[in-house]
Amino acid sequence: MTDQELITGILNNDKPVIQFLVNKYHKQVITTAFHFVHDMDDAEDLAQDVCIEILESIGQFKKTSSLSTWIYRVTVNKSLNFVRKNKRKQLVKQFETFFHKADGNASSKISEPSVNDNSYEDKERKQILDNAINSLPENQKTAFILSKYEELSYKEITEIMNLSLASVESLLQRAKQNLQKKLIVQFSEYSNKK
Repeated sequence: MTDQELITGILNNDKPVIQFLVNKYHKQVITTAFHFVHDMDDAEDLAQDVCIEILESIGQFKKTSSLSTWIYRVTVNKSLNFVRKNKRKQLVKQFETFFHKADGNASSKISEPSVNDNSYEDKERKQILDNAINSLPENQKTAFILSKYEELSYKEITEIMNLSLASVESLLQRAKQNLQKKLIVQFSEYSNKK
């Protein structure tokens, strides 16, 4: 189904076309949102919000890019708005997760990982990486996520972010440099704790 057929079907409230759109883009939207919010429940909620936004504002789609690019743009914008609104809530959640806050009963105590169990270390490393990515300036973070996690081309990123190719290349270069600096510090601190 072409973009124009999808748009026409959505404008006409054609249920099979809407279902086709949801089936085609739902997983992509959840995955993209998850890379920004790091919580599957929030990502699924955002996917619903994105779907509603698409259905309500499809008439405003200017067709200067592909429909999938526009859907990415809506997803990124919704995700960034969510992160901005929930920064404090996420900070508290990260601290609770980090310290494995107990709910008061003995069964909630976290057992020590075994010597051969690397999953604990892997989680810590992933948390360090997520924190470093989240600390990037918003444009760098967005470009990095779209490039590295979503594996989009620079051209697709330019369309989603409404920037020039040179700007996207520069953002990605600065993001990599900033991440490298942050990760060197974070992993050296992590290694010194062991």
